[in-house]
Amino acid sequence: MLAIMGAMDEEIELLLAELQERETLERPGVTLYRGVLEGVPVLLTKGGIGKVNAAMTATHLLHAGATRVIFTGVAGGVHPNLRVGDIVVSTDLVQHDVDVTALNYAPGTIPGETPCWAADEHLRAVALEAAREVEGVQTVEGRVASGDQFIASSEGVQRLWTEFSASCAEMEGAAVAQVCAKAGVPFVVIRSVSDTADHSANVDYRTFMPLVARHAKQVVRGMLTRLGASAGA
Repeated sequence: MLAIMGAMDEEIELLLAELQERETLERPGVTLYRGVLEGVPVLLTKGGIGKVNAAMTATHLLHAGATRVIFTGVAGGVHPNLRVGDIVVSTDLVQHDVDVTALNYAPGTIPGETPCWAADEHLRAVALEAAREVEGVQTVEGRVASGDQFIASSEGVQRLWTEFSASCAEMEGAAVAQVCAKAGVPFVVIRSVSDTADHSANVDYRTFMPLVARHAKQVVRGMLTRLGASAGA
């Protein structure tokens, strides 16, 4: 069972509208939808904003039978070559707001945990193929930095670029990655750059959301087509 997750309604609403054989599964704090997209059985949900919501929702998805997880949504661009509209497919994810440096841990490292979580290579490859069909935008692979902070300053962007070599910044992906990695479940995070994570973030973010929703729908459905064909081969 493939799970598709976004943080906000806007990130999944077009997919939800086309979900066939829809069944609602109520869980504490979250609503899951089970159905079929592109002939592939899926779970679809809005997880909410922030790492705690993301981890909780990912756990519910795994208990509901998810064996692969796709997280889709928006992010602030960190890599200097990224522009609004570009798509980042995760190579790995890190929690940039974790700071145990006083105990000699590297920034972003949780004691007893790996410093980052690598996305599944097959899902990455499929996501790249699908994302490169979106016209007029650049698609890249890169590190996704997650934290319970809305990065909206040049200084914040520079820190994530120099300290973590991040391509983009958001608030959920690494928590989903951590849950999936602990359970041995393949995952990938796909983010559309809605702003350049600087002083103009609020304006670009609101304007760009409808386009992000269309891109998310195109990329996810492109992935499902490929994954469905692969499963039937």
